[in-house]
Amino acid sequence: MWDVYTILVDWSIGVEPTELTHENHHMKILKAWSSECAARTVGSKKTIHLLSVCDRGISYALGDTFMLLKAVATMVAQARNSSLRRCTEACVVSILKHNSLVKDGNRHSISHPRLGAMDLDYVIIFYIECPVENPRDLKNKILANAIRAFNPLRLRIGGSLQDQVVYDVGRPGKKCQPFKLKDDGLFGFSKVCLPMERWDQLNKLFNETGAKITFGLNALSGRKKSHGDPTLMIGKWHHGNARDFMNYTAHKGYKIDSYELGNELCGSGVSARILPEQYGKDVITLKTVLRKLYPDPSSRPKILGPGGFYDEQWFNTFLEVSGPDVVDGLTHHIYNLGAGVDPNLIKKIQDPFFLDEIAQTHKDVSTTVKLFGPWSGAWVGEAGGAYNSGGKDVSHAFVNGFWYLDQLGMTSTFNHKVFCRQALIGGNYALLNTTSFIPNPDYYGALLWHRLMGQQVLSTSHDGSPYLRAYSHCSKKTSGISVLLINMSNSTTFEVSVMDDLNLYPEEYSLTSGGYSTYVWQREEYHLTPKDGNIQSDVVLLNGTPLKLTESSDIPAMDPQVVDAASPITVRPIP
Repeated sequence: MWDVYTILVDWSIGVEPTELTHENHHMKILKAWSSECAARTVGSKKTIHLLSVCDRGISYALGDTFMLLKAVATMVAQARNSSLRRCTEACVVSILKHNSLVKDGNRHSISHPRLGAMDLDYVIIFYIECPVENPRDLKNKILANAIRAFNPLRLRIGGSLQDQVVYDVGRPGKKCQPFKLKDDGLFGFSKVCLPMERWDQLNKLFNETGAKITFGLNALSGRKKSHGDPTLMIGKWHHGNARDFMNYTAHKGYKIDSYELGNELCGSGVSARILPEQYGKDVITLKTVLRKLYPDPSSRPKILGPGGFYDEQWFNTFLEVSGPDVVDGLTHHIYNLGAGVDPNLIKKIQDPFFLDEIAQTHKDVSTTVKLFGPWSGAWVGEAGGAYNSGGKDVSHAFVNGFWYLDQLGMTSTFNHKVFCRQALIGGNYALLNTTSFIPNPDYYGALLWHRLMGQQVLSTSHDGSPYLRAYSHCSKKTSGISVLLINMSNSTTFEVSVMDDLNLYPEEYSLTSGGYSTYVWQREEYHLTPKDGNIQSDVVLLNGTPLKLTESSDIPAMDPQVVDAASPITVRPIP
């Protein structure tokens, strides 16, 4: 079964690190960046695209982290105009967002720096990079049309900082505060506030575009750090503020498809962790709250968790404790391509043997669901391919589709219901350009998948080269099947014939012409190729025609070419 293609919308800023190892370079680079940022603010009231230093991000040796952040803090303090200061602050958030290492698919925090204050508006929703006056324009027509085209598109609102968010509703306890850097805070941040005015604005966009919303709740409310282990958070979840937020949302009539409790708090965690026994009890609490707020099961949001990297024992224990019919989606995260700055990233994406390595994780998660939570379903809750914002010249280009479409096909064969792509906007792996909102190639690949591939997954195999990937589903809206073929070879053309030995009486299609009825077989084909044969191009062609927005900023029609079904499918290489 396959539910619906989904996209991650994070709370924070995505960047790709670039190599920076000499501490005496920090101030020089940041000053150059700040001057450029200031120059770009002149006469502009729109979102500024950061200078390459912040657009690519900053990769730093562990020993240099504090020196780098101290230099950034100095630049914030010295900034004389609000536009420059906000650009600099955005860079700080980018650095803090990725102040971690990921090894063997698990991210580990390495430090907790000190800085000044941040305003939540700079890091809430859609990967804000460098706002001058306002966050990203939620009224942008391209953005709305890109969401609306999926009909519906799932948006996951959450990410690294969701467990620091207080909702400004009911009795939050304190006045709504902006971000402040704190030594012992999650990712170095203090708690921050989500104003209901902002939540109303977002829901206006969601309602107008028909989006399905998954919302990530703060799971650390009320907990304290363990004395023996500073990453272990102990105590039960204080759900009062989250209950007030969900109550506000329900009374406003905002439709929420699902709530997810916490982000990357399972297993060894990222910046914090919770024991599975306590997390299981907390999810039961969330279920109880939702039952009271939504007496009608048909309108009640689903519950997802734990939203982190897979740890077999932790996941199994969590499901045992939470028990039947509590968790609807078991969410896990993957970044199987490694670091975005890896010079071999583009080779990994085209290596079928490397791509197969993550299959074991998908299989293990599926097994956990089968044995310990058959009432739930496996979800990839977050996947960006390469972490730290992806690869600068790779993750937003045509070539990333080799990984992405292959992952959509692979996870469906392991009975995953949902795949959340990191991200809609922001970072190098965004489906929409971070400044213009123009769709990148993977957006169109996702849209075709969403429109063509149905929920019934079929067993598919071939006896050819491993560089030909093949997946098939029952078609989504018509009879027949939809087949995804990916040619990862740069030199071999594959001629593919599709057969179903169990179908003894294949359906025939009748066309009448001039009073005579003839039977013909036809097939619809959608061939995606890069512009000029360049796999690192941001422009994708459908059956030889570039996919570009219309003059009214609508997503273009994606029509197939109709061919004789008796002929083999030709899947050509991209040299």
